[in-house]
Amino acid sequence: MKNPVAMLAVALLATSPSKEAVSTRDAPAAAGPYSQAIKAGGFVFAAGQIARDPATNKVVEGDVKAQTDRVLKNLSAVLAAAGTSLDKAVKTTVFLKNIADFQAMNEVYARYFSGVPPARSTVQAVLPNEAALVEIDVVALQ
Repeated sequence: MKNPVAMLAVALLATSPSKEAVSTRDAPAAAGPYSQAIKAGGFVFAAGQIARDPATNKVVEGDVKAQTDRVLKNLSAVLAAAGTSLDKAVKTTVFLKNIADFQAMNEVYARYFSGVPPARSTVQAVLPNEAALVEIDVVALQ
């Protein structure tokens, strides 16, 4: 069976032959060879964000609630730079260091999605920074 997300991405890119990188100083810079987000096919594909403070580039101290808040502020800034917002999010993926943090993360997450919430997957994962407790990526309409 083919991956439906990959098929959608291919179809979208086929209808819009160009892609545009999105960058803002209001969110942490990409920590490797990737973009903060890409605009393509009427969508914005935002890279996963951990709870790095854009001013210090360090992971914020605190529990998963504090980190989820910082992550969603970072994603909001990236989406704003792309001309959209979390209100137009259609899909998110949440990566938790410890799945036992799901309820606490979910309390903060719910405050950021006032209208129809996006589809979401949540998984436990090894995160790219030892201090990170949560990472979230998002796909939003432009």
